[in-house]
Amino acid sequence: MSSPAKSAGPRPVGFRLPLYRTFAWITGVGLVLLVFYAVPMKYLGDDPRPTAIIGMLHGFLYMAYIVVTLVLAERARFTPVFALLVLLAGTIPIASFVAERKVTRRVQ
Repeated sequence: MSSPAKSAGPRPVGFRLPLYRTFAWITGVGLVLLVFYAVPMKYLGDDPRPTAIIGMLHGFLYMAYIVVTLVLAERARFTPVFALLVLLAGTIPIASFVAERKVTRRVQ
């Protein structure tokens, strides 16, 4: 008995797209808070606590963003360059919001 042929196109992504969208927004909001609130508080307000807390949270959430993005990229068959650009979007303020819209349009 032969196995069915695999299609070369994207496969259904199911829950992966909403999960990616959630983590893209969480990562984006965390990075915006870090860059535009916590870092100024550290250097202008002499209070390093927001940077320590928000920075650590953003780091952990960015790791989850990487995993979720890679799972979606594999399922939706992103090119390696596109997947890398989407991953890097989590390190540039506001870029994860733009990437989320592009990924959503591409997958849908």
